[in-house]
Order: sequence, then C-alpha cells, then structure tokens
Amino acid sequence: MKKIAVVGGGITGLTTLYYLQKMSREHNLDIELVLIERDQQLGGKIRTITEGDFIMEAGADSIVARNEGVLPLVDELNLQDELVYNETGTSYIYTNGELHRIPPDTIFGIPMSIEALNESTLISEAGKKAALQDLETRNTQFTKESSIGEFLEAFLGKELVENQIAPVLSGVYSGNLYKLTMASTLPYLLDYKNDYGSIIKGLADNKQKFKGSSNKKFISFRHGLSTIIDRLEKECCNATILKETETKSLQMTGDKYELNFNGHGSITADYVIFATPHDVTQQILKHEKLNKNFNVLRNSSLLSIYLGFNVPDEMLPADGTGFIVSKGSEVRCDACTWTSRKWKHTSRKHNLLVRLFYKSTNTHYNQLKNLREEELTGVALEDIKRTVGIVADPISIEVTKWNNLMPNYHLGHNQSVNALNDILLTEMPQVKLAGASYFGVGIGACIQNGKETAESIMKDAINKA
Repeated sequence: MKKIAVVGGGITGLTTLYYLQKMSREHNLDIELVLIERDQQLGGKIRTITEGDFIMEAGADSIVARNEGVLPLVDELNLQDELVYNETGTSYIYTNGELHRIPPDTIFGIPMSIEALNESTLISEAGKKAALQDLETRNTQFTKESSIGEFLEAFLGKELVENQIAPVLSGVYSGNLYKLTMASTLPYLLDYKNDYGSIIKGLADNKQKFKGSSNKKFISFRHGLSTIIDRLEKECCNATILKETETKSLQMTGDKYELNFNGHGSITADYVIFATPHDVTQQILKHEKLNKNFNVLRNSSLLSIYLGFNVPDEMLPADGTGFIVSKGSEVRCDACTWTSRKWKHTSRKHNLLVRLFYKSTNTHYNQLKNLREEELTGVALEDIKRTVGIVADPISIEVTKWNNLMPNYHLGHNQSVNALNDILLTEMPQVKLAGASYFGVGIGACIQNGKETAESIMKDAINKA
C-alpha cells in the first residue's frame, strides 16, 4: 500500500486530498491518505465568522466563478443549493476627496472599449489621448517575464495606469505593478497585444470571458465560505486528518519520506505534498540547495477590519459595492468593500456591513500594525466618515491581522518556482509544492492547483503500480 501525505489543511491541501481520494477510487488503487494541519481547524485563510445578523470572512470573501475547476467542484460536492452570487454595482476610486466611478466596461481598471476610456472621470483628455496610442503601437520588446506596470504604461500611458489601473490591480496582487511580472498577473494581455495589435481591442473581442451575461462573476455560500471547507473535510472520510499537528522536519530514507511532528511522533510516506506557505515549507525541508530560491519568494501583510452598523445599507451611494483609495490620499485604508451591498446574505436585516483593508504596502501600515484593536477601529471609523459620511457607532467589529501571509508575485517569482521544482525532481522526486505561495492567488487558482497536483501524483502512482 502506498501512503500519500498532504501537509497543510487550507483550500489547496483539502482539494488535493479530495481529488487524491476520488482518483484512487476510480483507479481502484490501495492508497492511504493523510493530511496534517498544525491549527485546530482546517481552512487556512478561509474562515467564516457569524456575529449577530452579520456573516464576515476573515480571509477571502469570494471565489471567482470563471476559474477552471471551481463550479465542477461545487457540483461534485453537491453545494449548488448553497451558492450565492455577488450583487452587481459600481466600484469607485476615492481620490482628491471624492468617489469617482470606475466605468463598468473595464477589467482591473483597464478599458475594454474606447467608450469606457472616454467615460472615465479619473483621466484627463490628454491622458485619454495617450491611452489611444495602444491602437497604433506594436509590441517589440515585452515578454511574459516583463513588468506588468512597464507593459501597461508603454501602451496605455502613465496617467491611466497611475490613476485607474494601479489602484485596482495593485490591490488584487498586493504589490507594486512595476515589480510584478505579466506571467504572474495578467499574461493574456500580452497575447492580446501581440494578436490584435491592441490591449483594448483584444479585451473588447474577448469581453464575454470576463463580463458574462449576468456580470455576476463571484460566488460564495449562504452560510459563508467555510461551507466548502466543511464539505471537503466531510467528503474526505477515508483519509486520516491530523489537526493540531505541526510538521517539524522531513527526512528521506531510501525512496520514502519521514515526516516528524512536534510532540506527536512521525509518519512515513511514499509521496508528500506541501500545501503550506513557502517559508513554512522551507523550514520543514531545511535543504541547502533549495534555500536560495525559497529566499527569493516574498509575502506581504494585511489588516482587515469589519464594521457592522445598525443603519440600513441604503445610506451608501447608490448602486455601489465599494471603493479603492488612490495613492497619497488622506484616507488611510487601501480599499473598502460595502459587504452588505455586494453580498446580501452577509446582513440578514440589510443593515450596513463594510470591510476596510490596510496593506503592508500602505505608507501608514508600520504605524497601524502595532495599534490595539480599539485604536484600529477608530482609524476605520474615521475613514468611513471621510469617504461615505457614516458617523454611527458599530454594533459588530472584527479585526483580522494576516502577518506575512499574503503571497507577493514579484519579478523573478516564476523563475524561482521553476528552479525549486527542478531541484526537488532531482533531490526529492516524490515531494511536491502546491498552493498560493507558488501557483496563483485566489481560491479558484488554489482549487485548480490542488486538482492538478493530485493528478500528477496519481499518474506517477499508477505508472509505478
């Protein structure tokens, strides 16, 4: 009997475990599965909190529906009846003391039509004229390893990038656009530029991939995102799941691997998948040949503050789902989601629930990270007052600190990940890396990576059976 161990019980680890179990049944293979998680509960950064009439997510608040593998997994888990989709509405950028509407016909702030460019109040006429150069210029130098910021600025102009694209895209990928690669962010933009001669034309011709007929692009569940974690755990009934078990080291013995736990003994496995943050994995492996490339990978930090009020959410600007704050603003948050507007299930009485984000790239972050919870709440309340005029006292507060846990895909990320995989193939051929530290941020990307990791392991196991 072969034994496969998955280290890390977040969404990637659980998805990997689920598909390993499913495929071992389909191929009638005698395989023992073990998942090891150091915390008391599974889910990693997915954690739903219910307080009074509010449902709050400590980590991600949704899953991108179009990501390959997401809806098929939802169907397999029989969660169709639990699905909820985001409410549609306008997103804003807060700059110069005002909320400016982001034209709806955009993706990450990038216009998908000339009309969307002309509609923006964030760009001057000179800036719009500069952006139209995209229709005439050709790409002769940029590759998928180039900076996404430099690429966009070269063809769409500095003003459009700084005023409308960077606030959105930097927020999604938690980093400076000029230090992020095309490959780790939006590689298809390079294809569009090369194939259509224009980013805008390429987006326009492929608009349905991004917008969809309903424009409802994100999903969650009636009782929160932890629903998918609970269902995956339940479905993995044939696997052994060890909680509150911290993996301390791995030793290779012949063609097997011994995982040693902190105070809980050890196990020996034929295959090991590390679905843990890269710095945690590095400490477990302690392999000199891997350290150089592990050290290149980066994480960032995030403060998330929920405020729930006993006031109707109709007090917010009409048709809005939130705003992003431009660089240099007097407001200290990076972004604010009007959660009760975007996700109706999160507020049973349709009272106002908002979520503010403070990222480690924020100039105020070093001061904020050391504040007590009540002080952070005061900062958030001041930001809400300045931006949307709400002055009520909150009835629910949830502060979450993700310290050094948000993957940051900078220039050189992909090369380091490829090098790590090449070294492992030689040094520890049946050890795999998985998860957001390497292969894509967002729950959808983690689900797909978990499935692909399981397929790779099972293919090898079948060949050796």
